[in-house]
Amino acid sequence: MKNPVDKDRINRLALWEGWLSIIINTLLFGLKYWVGITTASIAIIADAWHTLSDTFTSLVVLWGARSSARPPDRKHPFGHGRIEVIASVIIGAILATVGLNFFIESIRRLVNREPAAYSRFAIVVFAVSVVLKEALARFSIISGRKTDSRSLIADGWHHRSDAIASALILVGVLAGRFFWWIDGVLGIAVSLVIFWATFDILRISVSSLIGERPDQELIEQLRDLVKESVNLEVDLHHLHLHQYGNHKELTCHISLPQELKLREAHKIAHTLETRIHAQMGLETTIHVDPLEQEERD
Repeated sequence: MKNPVDKDRINRLALWEGWLSIIINTLLFGLKYWVGITTASIAIIADAWHTLSDTFTSLVVLWGARSSARPPDRKHPFGHGRIEVIASVIIGAILATVGLNFFIESIRRLVNREPAAYSRFAIVVFAVSVVLKEALARFSIISGRKTDSRSLIADGWHHRSDAIASALILVGVLAGRFFWWIDGVLGIAVSLVIFWATFDILRISVSSLIGERPDQELIEQLRDLVKESVNLEVDLHHLHLHQYGNHKELTCHISLPQELKLREAHKIAHTLETRIHAQMGLETTIHVDPLEQEERD
């Protein structure tokens, strides 16, 4: 069975990831931007701003983690968990804006046949960037998967897109002396990497906001729990899962033998609601239907 999500653990991981990202990305931005200005490279400058956008998105992650942890109130009885998903959408919007701006600038660089003059220092900066950003990406994505935090996963893919972009530019630095057009082409490549990360983040986040059916693994876990908890034939059906960040509301129907007394049926439903909450962290409401004779045969 899946254990209930530890909200305090999510907040701790989000804080660690957020502040590490802010510190590392701000330092990398300064180094990359300086190299980009001295070499007149649009690809390097684009990647520098991509790195700085990681700082902005980490601020969004911190805001989302703090806001989504607020307890339910009168206006928001299900809590504030969806703020984290909204934070992921904001991250995607920032990425899309960065990617579009540098795609246009890279095209302009190619049209005007503007080359870039790379340096050895650029090799060191981008090699270090690839290692640091991939390390941040793995930390964010693994933490996000362990805690079911969409904004941490989104921020992790933002880090990974920056690591890929830095790797592409590292190749360009090595090949730039032979091909005048390499800088403009790499600028376009970096933009496409950013666009792909944007699409992936928005696809997951928007789908969550619209509402998704329970996955098959969760349905099977529920069926197993029902079998373990009730010594009668129970038909579990009509499942709806409503997600508010880490707060999840499950509504479902169970069919019980119609000869059961109301008190016994209520006791079974209450027992299942309690065990589902304890073992799976779902706030559950169960509706009881009579199990017709023909359904048993």
